[in-house]
Amino acid sequence: MWQGISLSVEDAFMIKGIFSYDILGNTVWITTTHVSLLIIVLILVAFAIAGNRVIKHNTEVPGNFQNVIELVIEKLDGMVYGTMGAKAKYFTNYISTIFLFILLSNISGLVGLRPPTADYGVTFPLGIITFVIINVCKFKYKKVKGVIKELAEPWVIWIPINLISEIAIPISLSLRLFANVLSGTIIMALVYGLLNVFALAWPGALHLYFDLFSGAIQTYVFCMLTMTYVSSAMDPTE
Repeated sequence: MWQGISLSVEDAFMIKGIFSYDILGNTVWITTTHVSLLIIVLILVAFAIAGNRVIKHNTEVPGNFQNVIELVIEKLDGMVYGTMGAKAKYFTNYISTIFLFILLSNISGLVGLRPPTADYGVTFPLGIITFVIINVCKFKYKKVKGVIKELAEPWVIWIPINLISEIAIPISLSLRLFANVLSGTIIMALVYGLLNVFALAWPGALHLYFDLFSGAIQTYVFCMLTMTYVSSAMDPTE
């Protein structure tokens, strides 16, 4: 895993344990996912701290970093408000955070890391968080009566089917992100593994697609679906 960007197919598919330690007789492993997550979280925290300091001491003639911060905030706010409208004020911080986290996770393969989002243990909790927010909003804005009425549409006998469709939301969200990132990781491992010394410069184009382009698309799709589901849950007329 740490011998460069050319991973084996086994390394790409499997999550590797780096070291382990015992807690109350149980073995706990620190894996490549944990290391990648730590690196990405540290980058985001450092970016947030630096950005906060720059914004607090902003100048009339902004520097390059201030321009970057303002551009990122402007684009993220535009995406959230453009999708959710006035409802966005409650969720801008959350959507912006998961957007940056998922994007950095997806493109981390460009620097030789195993993308954390290629681990279902990372994408499933993201789906669960979205699922919890959706249902909290439903019960807050539609009340219990409205939720039951929605489940019983168009007929009462459809309640089990509607319940299954609700439960499927976090699974579909997490599996879509996980499967797309993992498939790209495996394909790149196959390219390097099969072509070996012939995979010199040209696979960079594939990295641009699988890591950068596809990673950005999957980030946008996850956030857009999250905003759509939450907006629908907050609308008492739905």
